[in-house]
Amino acid sequence: MNDQRFYSFLQKQILLMIGLSLIPGLAYIFLGWINGVVVPALIWYMLMVLVSLFGWRLYYHYKLDQMGDASLKSWYYKLAVFFYLIFALWTLIFLLYCTETEHKLHYIAIFTQIGASVVASTLLVSDKKLFFPVLLILMLPLVGYFFLIGEWYGYVLSVFSVIFLGVLLYSSDNSYRLIQKNYYQAQHDSLTGLYNRRYFVEYMERVINRIQHTDDYVYILLIDLDHFKTINDTLGHEIGDKVLVEVASRIKRYCGDNYIIARLGGDEFTIMSKEYAAQYDCQELALNFSEALLHILKAPYLIEGHHLYLSASIGINGVGRKAMDARYFIKEADIAMYEAKAQGRDGIIVFNDDLAKRVEYHLEIERRLYFALEHNEIELRYQPQFNKERKMIGCEVLVRWNNHEFGFVSPAEFIAIAEKTGLIIELGNYIMEEAFKTLSQWSENEIEIEQFSINISVRQFFHATFVEQVEQLVRKYLNEKIVKKVVFEVTETILIEDMQRIIALMERIKRLGISFSMDDFGTGYSSLSSLREMPIDELKVDRSFVSHVGEQRSDELMITTILSMAKFFQLKTVAEGVETEEQFQFLLKNNCDIFQGFYFARALGKEQFENFYKERRGGGEHKSIAYEI
Repeated sequence: MNDQRFYSFLQKQILLMIGLSLIPGLAYIFLGWINGVVVPALIWYMLMVLVSLFGWRLYYHYKLDQMGDASLKSWYYKLAVFFYLIFALWTLIFLLYCTETEHKLHYIAIFTQIGASVVASTLLVSDKKLFFPVLLILMLPLVGYFFLIGEWYGYVLSVFSVIFLGVLLYSSDNSYRLIQKNYYQAQHDSLTGLYNRRYFVEYMERVINRIQHTDDYVYILLIDLDHFKTINDTLGHEIGDKVLVEVASRIKRYCGDNYIIARLGGDEFTIMSKEYAAQYDCQELALNFSEALLHILKAPYLIEGHHLYLSASIGINGVGRKAMDARYFIKEADIAMYEAKAQGRDGIIVFNDDLAKRVEYHLEIERRLYFALEHNEIELRYQPQFNKERKMIGCEVLVRWNNHEFGFVSPAEFIAIAEKTGLIIELGNYIMEEAFKTLSQWSENEIEIEQFSINISVRQFFHATFVEQVEQLVRKYLNEKIVKKVVFEVTETILIEDMQRIIALMERIKRLGISFSMDDFGTGYSSLSSLREMPIDELKVDRSFVSHVGEQRSDELMITTILSMAKFFQLKTVAEGVETEEQFQFLLKNNCDIFQGFYFARALGKEQFENFYKERRGGGEHKSIAYEI
């Protein structure tokens, strides 16, 4: 017996075995009464009743969800005693009646002994520790009985009985192996041999139900390997699979037999601890355990000559008196794990109330975001852009969400949620259409600007209908002259996709007259080869570098390097986040072309931008405009 799930199967056999013993047992009393051997039959039947009551008690007290490993093991031992006793009683009645040849009762005894053997091989097939000894208890007395007849046919029947015993053992063992194999495959991960998600969730549900009655605590760890996709992409999935096997092996060696370990899928693993009486002890042990495990996982891997170095992000969640679904606890651990990734990876985060509130807030933001467009809560802002002479020559389109309950929600919050949920497609199309409308209206109202930048998310860019959507909106709102002012800003994360696919999509859009700008340059994936290959027209220096001008020499060097690279590739340059004269002068000195930031103007509403444009028509010194965002 090697898995708790089979306990439930055996428990169901208790009542069946009681019925198959007590009801046919009445026939022995009746036959004994007719043939004058009723006393032994009555004694035997009373013993059968006592054993059946013992079995009924076992059946009634079986509560898998409330029983710990120790109590479950104790229950199983008692269950084994029950089956041994009840089949031993059938052997006893056989021994009592097999000598009653005068009344031909020995035929009935032989038949019922063979029948009991078939019943045992059928009902106990899931547990080799039960069916093997029970079949011996039932069949060996029959073999001995035939042998002691002392006639040739007795010897033949004795041999046949041995053969029959062998057949029962063989068929039962084959069925047992097949059951075990199928169950193992259904509950284990085929690659690592660890438990799979299905088994882990089922086991966790039982633990949750049990600790509601014991007031104990357990903890679960969710482990995700950092940058594992890079191994698959660079060395191939075969090497990646071997890494996962080695990771699983290290976890198993460290955990021993006191933990339940599972692979949830991909490079995610989860561990459940044993039960602890105190919540604080549980959390402290979880942290210490996780730190030691993280150290083990970070040790170098030697896979087919490749020396690999991995780290992991671990989320911890305690499971206590809260009566929640197992998947919910796993989700909380998952949230903690992603928080560890957000904080730089290679770390451990414990799920707590503060994190729960933050997640709840994000879920509410996500829920309300679904209705933001429908309720006209999405607004566009336009941040002016200036040339070296401080003349306004364009703007960047920015998005704001003004919710009636939360007020203005930061784009850093809701754009990330929109990306994650896929709402960015609908939201991006709305922003693009409203921006095109505005640009068209400005052209009609003689608000002439040189460029009009719109941010395009990675998910939006690679959506199947993106190019068709752009073509449709261009035809609807823009003419050949106006469309040349449009600049699509994409971030460096676009480079996670195949370069040829990126270039093909960009070329289709550029044929419409739209230009491309690389936003937040220097913070992500860009390389010299990508600058050379991609059909971009502009680089934007990220505000994180600009903000440290005059403070950090390294950021200044980064800016000068980016500006020099841009000139080498004949690209325009835009610096965002310009907030001081010192920053402007530094950028100007290093040949930056375009500037935007609070030093010149904040993001403005449509009418505010129009008024700002009219005030500044004809050039002149700039005045910083500090409208509310």
